[in-house]
Amino acid sequence: MGIKIQLRKGFLTVIKHTLNPLTRRLARLPFGPITIIRHVGRRSGKLYETPIMAMPVAGGFVIELTYGYDVDWHKNVLAAGGCTLVRHGKEYAIDKIEPLDAATGRAAFPPPERTILRLLGMKHFELLKIK
Repeated sequence: MGIKIQLRKGFLTVIKHTLNPLTRRLARLPFGPITIIRHVGRRSGKLYETPIMAMPVAGGFVIELTYGYDVDWHKNVLAAGGCTLVRHGKEYAIDKIEPLDAATGRAAFPPPERTILRLLGMKHFELLKIK
């Protein structure tokens, strides 16, 4: 395994055990941009909650995959064929995921966030469709 892959795995592990618990608490507030994605582990069968940034759009939500497509929560959602999104205390069943190009994905976010996403070079977006 290359050093770059080891560093990425280490970084994601640190985020998982430090930042994620804090953002999960913030996501339970009745306002704000943080959303919880509930998914089932593809190997463990355990229920997990992962904080993400999601913007509501007609028929679903647009998300930005900050760490790309190769993260466990995303693999779990794809393997299960869906998930539950919790935003502002309301649950939404998601049963379809569609990739979006970067320009379309960024356009779903308000101007300040859109600018930050563009400046940071974020390019992995998806549309999560409500069942």
